[in-house]
Amino acid sequence: MLREEPKAGEVWMHFKGNRYEIKCVAVHSETGERLVVYKALYGEGLCYARPIEMFMSPVDREKYPDAVQSFRFEKYETK
Repeated sequence: MLREEPKAGEVWMHFKGNRYEIKCVAVHSETGERLVVYKALYGEGLCYARPIEMFMSPVDREKYPDAVQSFRFEKYETK
């Protein structure tokens, strides 16, 4: 299944329930690896970077059998 990649300004939810604003998809200057740069919409609003493959990966069902989401991060849609 192909999933739409995150874009700047979108809000995505982590499977544990916190929301994050996508800042950009960056390219690592040494390796060429694509990284999602995102900002927490809670607490101190820290920014994080994670390889896009990990950002888009399915939830580990062995470790988190009760997770509601199918993927580590999913686009947050307001109803």
